[in-house]
Amino acid sequence: MRIRYKKDGEGLRPVARIYTDGEHGLNPASIDQDAVKSILRLKQRGFSAFIVGGAIRDILLGRVPKDFDIATDASPRQVHKLFYQARVIGKRFKLVHLVYGDKIIEVSTFRGESQDDNCNNTFGTMESDAKRRDFTINSLYYDPVENTLFDFNDSLSDFKKKRIHSVLPLATSFIEDPVRMIRAVKYSITTGFKMDFALKRAIKHDSRLLANISSSRLTEEVFKILGSGCSAQIIRSLDDYGLLVHILPCMCVYTKFPVFFDALNELDFCINSSVSHGGKCKEVERWEGFLYLTKNMIVNSPETLSPEERFNDIFRQLKVLLSPITPPNFELENVCSQYMKQNGFPIHKSSRSIKRDRARNIRKKKTVKSPAKPQKRKPRKASGSAIPESLQDI
Repeated sequence: MRIRYKKDGEGLRPVARIYTDGEHGLNPASIDQDAVKSILRLKQRGFSAFIVGGAIRDILLGRVPKDFDIATDASPRQVHKLFYQARVIGKRFKLVHLVYGDKIIEVSTFRGESQDDNCNNTFGTMESDAKRRDFTINSLYYDPVENTLFDFNDSLSDFKKKRIHSVLPLATSFIEDPVRMIRAVKYSITTGFKMDFALKRAIKHDSRLLANISSSRLTEEVFKILGSGCSAQIIRSLDDYGLLVHILPCMCVYTKFPVFFDALNELDFCINSSVSHGGKCKEVERWEGFLYLTKNMIVNSPETLSPEERFNDIFRQLKVLLSPITPPNFELENVCSQYMKQNGFPIHKSSRSIKRDRARNIRKKKTVKSPAKPQKRKPRKASGSAIPESLQDI
């Protein structure tokens, strides 16, 4: 193990532990090859780049990562110039997505220690970026080319203790981003690690801050929970910490009934069925997650209703049950159709889904190339300065 030092007004001080091959236990073969190629290209252009976040956490836990994120000292503009398949996203803090087929690798520039909401991009160093991470288990930096692991926050010690510890001060962390409370609970369940006492107390104290989060961010977090393979335990724990009432208020009433968790346990079993064979968690469609979440809470309409009226009634119930999160309407329409199919009701499609299917079929027909028809050649015009017919008799 090596130590990285930094010189400041107090002299030399250690800032990171650097673990070499054989000390960290990471296998370079477990890293996605497209991510390795991206890092290699950045390093060849004189930049530094590392695999960060959940991918390193999952590998250390013996799991197959779902995605790989890269942190670098190159600016988004510089990354965009290096990769033809790159696209820049984000407004306040810009990121770059590298598209490899159906796979997306997210590249972020090192963040600075001071984050101002009025500033679009505050870039910094590798050390300052490590101090801006949410929890220690997500703050490791791995270089697959040199096969070295950088630890700025004593993260490996928390892995050994099986503890979730906040990197940022708890007095300001959740005020800055209340969604971190949801992630702390989620990481505690998915990793089996315990949150320290100070973190638990801060979550219960600041739970009310979730009321200020936009519905789009809450929708994305709910989808991640439903696709985690531990949705039943996470939602139960969110309810215990007083967070669920700000995410899915209607669910707080149904968590008292075992049938609510029976559907989520079924979803978790479906997702984890492939893990037992050494593969990744099965990825479910977003609408499938919402179907399992709500299918035991939908009240059947009277038999006298037509298929269209029944469809609209189920759609209305879904909107109420999932408020304040706002999944796209086409996902809720898929839930309605599947629910009617499972319960033996006549299947009905909304006018919006019919229009989408029609547009999709039109696009497919346009992509099919028809055999080229032989074209008649037009007679070639005489070249040069031909004399107009009106002047030939002059």
